Amino acid sequence: MLSPIRWTASDVAGWLGAGAGERLAFSPAAASAARLAETLIALANAHGGVVVIGVATGGRLTGVEDAAAARALFQAAGLLSTPPLILSLPQIVEHNGRQLCVGEVPPGLPHVYNLGGRYLTRAGPANRLLTASELSSLLFERGEAGFEAQPVPAATLDDLEMAHVRAYLSCLAAPPAESWERVLLARGGLTQGAAGLTPTYAGVLLFGRDPQRFVRGAEITLVRYAGLQMGDEFVRHDARGALPEQIRQAEAFVTANMRRGMRLSGFTRQETTEYPLSVVREAIVNAAAHRDYAIRGDSIRVLMFSDRLEVYSPGRLPGHVTLDNLLHERFSRNEIIVQALSDVGFVERLGYGIDRMMVVMAEAGLPAPVFEETVAGFRVTLRGRGDDLVSAEPAAQRWANYRVNPRQERALAYLAEHGSITNREFRDLCPDLSDETIRRELAGLVDQGLIMKVGERKATYYILK
Repeated sequence: MLSPIRWTASDVAGWLGAGAGERLAFSPAAASAARLAETLIALANAHGGVVVIGVATGGRLTGVEDAAAARALFQAAGLLSTPPLILSLPQIVEHNGRQLCVGEVPPGLPHVYNLGGRYLTRAGPANRLLTASELSSLLFERGEAGFEAQPVPAATLDDLEMAHVRAYLSCLAAPPAESWERVLLARGGLTQGAAGLTPTYAGVLLFGRDPQRFVRGAEITLVRYAGLQMGDEFVRHDARGALPEQIRQAEAFVTANMRRGMRLSGFTRQETTEYPLSVVREAIVNAAAHRDYAIRGDSIRVLMFSDRLEVYSPGRLPGHVTLDNLLHERFSRNEIIVQALSDVGFVERLGYGIDRMMVVMAEAGLPAPVFEETVAGFRVTLRGRGDDLVSAEPAAQRWANYRVNPRQERALAYLAEHGSITNREFRDLCPDLSDETIRRELAGLVDQGLIMKVGERKATYYILK
């Protein structure tokens, strides 16, 4: 995944030259947390933007004396909002010998934010109160969000896996003395109630020992079929556990079950995969980050066919995002989850990454991804290289770099033509071989990573890997 944006001194110079605006705000280092919260809330209720701490309102560069204190001020201001603003830790940037604290309010946040009942928005370089009609429209537009931030009934701190929490904390630049409870509270993984701290649905999904106990269907179902359609012959794995672990399992399954081969580019042979790995990862991470977890009993599904890969996630497109504006608009249904996955390096905080998927598929000479809304979900379809992956060269050349004997070459050629082979079909090709020899020859191809065994006992067959 792409790394989060790193602001530079040249960025600061451009901001100072342009002056404050609808998506750019300046704040003196001495500002109160409440005053800074007004600006963060105004940006969040509008289109997001950047806040530079260490610049006077008129644009005069003053800098910050204590970088740690400036970062703490930014975080404290976000927590004054109702609901709390879950924001990335701000960065410290040097410009003209002074330190500045730069924080971002991403676009497409799911809630309507207020400070003590005051709902603000951004109007040019200033904050102003939302009108009654504007507030009503914004509440309607963003009204579907909020499930991930709700406390989980019957869940306690003991339902969190501390190994997951420690792994997450190691990715943050949080002060070493700060307790893990306080960090998760600030990041939306915990909520404070009358009975004390309680995990939210986001907290359980990200750090839980057994998230599926509380959110039925919060898993990724992965299936590889041998042909163009669903059938009785398949390989299946159900990725469970916390979301980061589910994503890793899903990536491993697709990588292991994806065909590899040679592709001719001019007169050059190039090793390639059925689908660009970065695009597959993007599709899986997006599904985990943006699915509707309020829909119970339905899982994310990754289905691999001989000509395509489909990634389905429960829940239609959120907010104002449609198929027509998918490449340009942003709306995070799961603000807390997206931020946490961004913190650990899975997802870029600014958006879905769909534009990158389009570019990479085009560079690979493959059709653009197809995005579809279903009755109750969203599906991404990737078209792979299909038979071109294994038929770009004559069979004798295709396996030249592997230790295969003539009998195994016949089996591989049969696989390239028919897509699968059974022990009986191999025996028909080589009728003089014993059952044990057939088993040993196929096992040798499995060991070299050329083919994959599917099924058990009499239902066993083999496909190209």
